[in-house]
Amino acid sequence: MPKATVDSLVAPKSPLDAPALDDKQLCFSYEIARGEMGVLSFEPYKSLILPFWAFRTVPIAQKSAAALWSIFESYVDRGDLVGADMTRKFIQMGMTRAKRYANHKGGRKYGADGKQLGKWTEEDVDGKRKEKEEASEIFKGYWRRCLASERYIRLKEEWLKAKKEYCETQSV
Repeated sequence: MPKATVDSLVAPKSPLDAPALDDKQLCFSYEIARGEMGVLSFEPYKSLILPFWAFRTVPIAQKSAAALWSIFESYVDRGDLVGADMTRKFIQMGMTRAKRYANHKGGRKYGADGKQLGKWTEEDVDGKRKEKEEASEIFKGYWRRCLASERYIRLKEEWLKAKKEYCETQSV
């Protein structure tokens, strides 16, 4: 996949597909789970949303977070909890991954031998660590907006109730 640039990260002109709206099995096979769990494995949403996720620089993080927020709102508007929650997970992952790069040079906590790798030293900083912290904060602001969205909260409650009913009818 080519590296994201500031110019390549714009919100889609038309809404992304919402396959869970037409497929109850897909819709209710989704797990909200904790944090970002499943974000890189739940298809087709992963492939739809992933191209808009990047955090390498502050301008890229700003464009990516804004594009993801637009996608999130589009899914909420259409009543697609799966799409909205997957987008929320990508926004959260932007925050956590950028923070990991801010805390660990190269973004890795552990080496191939399983030993913890060193953190940034003062000589390494030269703005890179600060840039990743700023990128993390950008995503954090959008992540908080997702969690505070009353429409998202209501949609999530409705979806949880519908999933419970669906699962009960499937086990009969």
